[in-house]
Amino acid sequence: MIRNLRAVGAALLIAPVCAAFVPIAPVVFAPAAAEPAASAQSLRTVPLKIGGQGKVRTFTVEVATTFEQQETGLMYRKTMPADHGMIFPMSPPRPATFWMKNTYLPLDLIFIGPDHRIVRIAENAVPLSLDLIDCPEPAAAVLELNGGAVKAQGIAVGDQVRW
Repeated sequence: MIRNLRAVGAALLIAPVCAAFVPIAPVVFAPAAAEPAASAQSLRTVPLKIGGQGKVRTFTVEVATTFEQQETGLMYRKTMPADHGMIFPMSPPRPATFWMKNTYLPLDLIFIGPDHRIVRIAENAVPLSLDLIDCPEPAAAVLELNGGAVKAQGIAVGDQVRW
């Protein structure tokens, strides 16, 4: 019994410290761990347009809508056509956190706000990195393009995205 009371007492002392590490808002980790075969799944593709600075850029993107699709993302893929990408719609909009676990392609991550405008860009995310790439602002979607596409296409925060 004393052992149990000591464990409860220790837990009560530690609990306030641990609470500081609990995220206030829901966090999305994508891509996350998945089996290599899962990355070969067939996803719906749609045209996506990014408009800004007097230009419209068009891409063909796969839409990752389910939890499993978003968890897998572009993992294990070795190539992706220059004008392709993947979009991760999020409803309701929320802060988002991604990483590059098991992702072999360098990617540009574009965080899209509820008004369809780009609120944050993370360029050339390092393949296989476990570093977190986050957007504290609510994102309605996150778009992944090949690394370097943002710079090459002149895409910027504030541009409008439609799919």
